[in-house]
Amino acid sequence: MKKLLFALCMMSPLLLQAATMGPDELVKQTSEKVLSTLEKNKALYDKEPDRIYQLVDDIILPHLDFVAMSKLALGKNWNQATPDQQTRFTEAFKSMLIRTYSKSLTEYAGQKIEFLPYRPADASKMTTEVSSRILQANGPAIPIDYRLRLKDDAWKVFDITIDGISLVTNYRNSFAGDIRAVGMDGLIDKLNAKLADKAGDQPETAAKPAKSSS
Repeated sequence: MKKLLFALCMMSPLLLQAATMGPDELVKQTSEKVLSTLEKNKALYDKEPDRIYQLVDDIILPHLDFVAMSKLALGKNWNQATPDQQTRFTEAFKSMLIRTYSKSLTEYAGQKIEFLPYRPADASKMTTEVSSRILQANGPAIPIDYRLRLKDDAWKVFDITIDGISLVTNYRNSFAGDIRAVGMDGLIDKLNAKLADKAGDQPETAAKPAKSSS
């Protein structure tokens, strides 16, 4: 269930007019587009799960701030890494996140998202938060908070909190432990090894994710 929630939460800015649209409306419209695409093409995605990667690449990836996500996930270890290590970690972390929510989208089962009234941040701030809830048929609604920042005239998601738990910083303790044990290069190698080990799995890795910019 957590993987599915993670996928639903990653439905962030899509449209080219991102800079002129409020972050709340942007997240809402994009979420609705992803859900409608999943519902419309469910039979196709069940038969050919690798097609999910195209949906992810087209709608989600261009508007996630993977560098900011990587900084949050590493905490103080980010500043202690070399520029090359930062780049390689960001790519490995991005690939891991892509793999996780691409598989999760194949498990979508009609959940709905309700957006709460948006409270705009102070005009001088470059970050904001959009709150919502996932409505479950057999359980309480689950609160979701999207954290966005204005970067290069576009709103981008850099963290998501589910029921009070940050999905990005939730990795921090695990990554810190790996760094203490095997160093930054060891952590990067470990992430890449996991990705390579699952390269033939279905449906999680039915096809290599399309290359996209961060």
